[in-house]
Amino acid sequence: MPVTDEQVASLRAQLSRQPEEHLRLFNLLDHESKKTGYQALVSAAFVVAVQRRFASGAGMEEVMEFVGGVRSRSSLAADQLDPVIAERVIMSVLADDSLDDVDARQSFQAQLVLMAAIVGDEDLDDAGLDAFLAQARKLADKWLG
Repeated sequence: MPVTDEQVASLRAQLSRQPEEHLRLFNLLDHESKKTGYQALVSAAFVVAVQRRFASGAGMEEVMEFVGGVRSRSSLAADQLDPVIAERVIMSVLADDSLDDVDARQSFQAQLVLMAAIVGDEDLDDAGLDAFLAQARKLADKWLG
C-alpha cells in the first residue's frame, strides 16, 4: 500500500510547525495507516534528512555534536530525545548500523525529532518542503512496494 496524500499532509503540517493541524490530520488516519504508511514516510523522511544534513563520511563526533545541539534547544527536546538512541539512529543511516536491539518506539521518536530538527534548520520554503516530502514519499513507497 503506497503512502497516501493524507499521510503526507499530516507530516507536512508537522514540519510546517502547525501542531494543531498535524494532530487533526493525524487523527483522521486509520490505525493501520499510522502503523504502515505514515511510519514508513517518517522513516524515509528521516533517511533523506540525514543524508542531506551529514556529508559522506561524517563520524560519530559530528553526530554527537548535532544531537547535543538538538537536545539543548528546549527541555522538551532534551526529554524526548535519548542521546544514545539518537546517535545510533543517525549512524544507522550513515554507516548502515543495525538497530535490532533498539526499541522500535524509541527509534521512531528519535527519528521524528531529529528529522524535524534537520528540516527546521534548513528553513525550507513551501516548494522546498514539497520537494523534500516528495523525495521521502518516493523512498517510502519503494520500501512498501
